[in-house]
Amino acid sequence: MVGMVHSTESFGSADGPGVRFVVFLQGCAMRCRYCHNPDTWRREGGTPMTADEILDQAERYRAYWGSDGGITVSGGEALLQAEFVAELFERAHARGINTCLDTALQPYRDDPAFISTFDRLLENCDVVLADIKHIDPAAHRSLTGHDNANILAGIRHVASRSVPIWIRYVLVPGVTDDPNDLRRAADFIRSVPTVERVDVLPYHTLGVYKWDELGIPYTLRDVDPPTAEAVASAEKILCMPSSAQKKGGRQ
Repeated sequence: MVGMVHSTESFGSADGPGVRFVVFLQGCAMRCRYCHNPDTWRREGGTPMTADEILDQAERYRAYWGSDGGITVSGGEALLQAEFVAELFERAHARGINTCLDTALQPYRDDPAFISTFDRLLENCDVVLADIKHIDPAAHRSLTGHDNANILAGIRHVASRSVPIWIRYVLVPGVTDDPNDLRRAADFIRSVPTVERVDVLPYHTLGVYKWDELGIPYTLRDVDPPTAEAVASAEKILCMPSSAQKKGGRQ
């Protein structure tokens, strides 16, 4: 199979355990208002690559991975190319390479064809980095353009396959920082048995220039990053005890 690759990063230090070779796939259906990679949204474009071509490139950096590192497939939204990722992960495990899926789970749907492909992918996935954009369905729709019911169901499905999950939550002042919403998110997270860690990621504006280059209106331009105190407060609500979390993680 051939996947459409937007770009790669040789030394990802915050995309899963250890040092990672990160593959950003092309295409995403969500339109998150704070997205720092809007150039990955379009399904068209990207560079066609086979699984072996990606792994051959990745293994040039294997000496830097240590015992925890490996490859991470991100996006865009990696699950829009789920069949390709399933093949890539199978071939990676055949080479003894640790695999990580970075996903917002928006493509998740409860139909046999998708579940079959997704389960094949998860059989060769060592950890899933799952984003919770917002716990409230209406607020999630306002923030991303999509409901969150299938996303939460997707997280539960990953857990049902006994795959470790790292939750990431972007803290946007006035958008995702309401204490009641944070407590609801915490209740959901604690109900998922394979969650190993939670990372609260401060909102930033480093990708705004991409929106400007693409001519897309950026609606959070006047929102400042959260204070250290606000992040600490959210962490107190959302995060598991530090002793229960594994080393690593990223926005």
